[in-house]
Amino acid sequence: MTDFTPDAILDATGLNCPEPVMMLHQHVRNLAAGGLLKVIATDPSTRRDIPKFCNFLGHELLQQQEDAGTFLYWIRKKAD
Repeated sequence: MTDFTPDAILDATGLNCPEPVMMLHQHVRNLAAGGLLKVIATDPSTRRDIPKFCNFLGHELLQQQEDAGTFLYWIRKKAD
């Protein structure tokens, strides 16, 4: 378990590719630079897509966890 306190939470539970990443893009866009976003997803493809999203756009994937088919991600938005 992590003690990160997110500035925003994206619940993409039940959504399938490409919806979680599309929603992630919008949520990150609305987040202040340096803000922390927690993503909750159930689509296994997010294990591949979210790290690639962060790497490509320069955001920091601080942590990811899997628990009984639920995937959790903590993403720090890059400085502008």
